[in-house]
Amino acid sequence: MTLDPQVVAWRAARAAAGTVPLYTQTLAQARAADLAAIRAGSGVVEPVAEVRDTTVPGPAGPLPVRIHRPDGDGPLPTLVYFFGGGWTLGSVDTADGICRRLVNLTGAQTVTVGYRLAPEHPFPAAVEDCHAALRHLAAHAAEFRVDPDRLAVGGDSAGGNLAAAVTLLARADGGPRLAAQLLVYPNTDQRPGHRPGDDEDPMLFNRHSVGWYRGHYLADPGDAAHPLASPLLAEDLSGLPPAFVVTAGYDPLCAEGERYASRLREAGVPTETAHYPGMVHGFFAMPGVFDAGRQAQERAAAFLRRRFGLDTAHAEAATGAGHG
Repeated sequence: MTLDPQVVAWRAARAAAGTVPLYTQTLAQARAADLAAIRAGSGVVEPVAEVRDTTVPGPAGPLPVRIHRPDGDGPLPTLVYFFGGGWTLGSVDTADGICRRLVNLTGAQTVTVGYRLAPEHPFPAAVEDCHAALRHLAAHAAEFRVDPDRLAVGGDSAGGNLAAAVTLLARADGGPRLAAQLLVYPNTDQRPGHRPGDDEDPMLFNRHSVGWYRGHYLADPGDAAHPLASPLLAEDLSGLPPAFVVTAGYDPLCAEGERYASRLREAGVPTETAHYPGMVHGFFAMPGVFDAGRQAQERAAAFLRRRFGLDTAHAEAATGAGHG
C-alpha cells in the first residue's frame, strides 16, 4: 500500500506547521485542537433547512443533542449520530459538518448526541448516554419528528464503537428496532496489542493515539474484554441491524473494523464495506481535504437511503434546498 497523494501533501503541511500529536497535549489543548482540525478539514459548511440544539434526559442529567433537518413535514427517517474523539475529545460541534452533508445527501434527519467524555466519565458512561438518548428519541418519536420504523445509529471512530455497542443494547432490550448501523473506522477491540499496519508517525493517528484514548476511557483495563467496550468480543452478533463499515488502510483500527464486518456477515447480518487503502484515520470527517472523504460520505449516504427506503429523487430534492 502507498499513501494517497492527498494524504502525503496533508501530512507534509502538518509537519511544516509544527503540528504536535494530540496525545502530547493537555486535555484542554487536545480538545480545542481536535475541533479546530475537524473544522478546517470539513470544507464548505453546507446549509440545511433547520438546525436545533436541545437536550434529552440522560442517566446523569440532561444530554445535549443537535438536530439537523431537511425540508419537509411529518416523521423523518433519522440517523442518531455519535461523534468521534476517542471518548475523550469532541462534542456535537465535532460532527456538525458530517451531519449536514448526510442530511443533504439522504433527505433524512440526524440527531447528534453529546455524551459524557472520559476521563471525567469513563466507560460505560458514554455507552449509557448514547443508549438513553436513542431510547428517548424512539419513545418520543412524534416530538422529534422521528419515523420509528426508519431509525438508525452511526458514528466515526469512538462514535462507531458506541454505535456498535448501542446496537447490542437495543437487541438485548428488544428495541428500539434499528434499520441500519453506520460504522466509520470503528474501534471494536480494546485489548492492547500489536495492530497490523501500526507505525509511530506522529503526524498520523497511530498506536500511541489508540493507547492514549483507551487509557482515558477504560479506568479499569479489564473492561477491555467487555463487549460494550469491544463489540468484536461479543459472543453473538446475530439479529443486529444491517451495517455499513468504512475502513482506511493506514489506520491502526483497520483490521479490527474489517474483522467486525466479517463477523457480522458470518452472523447473517447484511453488511457492506468501503475500504480506502491509501487513507488514514479521520479522513471521513475531512471532505474538504480528501476526495476519498467526500466519496465515503456519499457511499454512506447511499447505504442509508437504501435502508431508509428513500429514492434518489427524494435525496436530490433535499440537496441544496436548505437555508439554515
